[in-house]
Amino acid sequence: MLAGRVDTINEKFAEAREEIEFAREDAETVYFNESAEEARGAVGEVLGRWQALLARLPEDEQAKLQRAMGLKMEQLKAELKELDEMHA
Repeated sequence: MLAGRVDTINEKFAEAREEIEFAREDAETVYFNESAEEARGAVGEVLGRWQALLARLPEDEQAKLQRAMGLKMEQLKAELKELDEMHA
């Protein structure tokens, strides 16, 4: 059950990174705002699933998962922040 949720988060993570990349490609076009909104939604879904999963786990499992995947989640936040700054 945990493995299935982690797999889903990993799949959604890859999709969110793709959405961020699409938005970057649209940076100088009229499509940027729409692409950026898609990326924000995808990132929000990943981070929501991540937080929900952590909340359901005992502390030792949380720590293990945080070590395994925490940097990826921080990377996603940083990429989204960078995207937001592109059009600020």
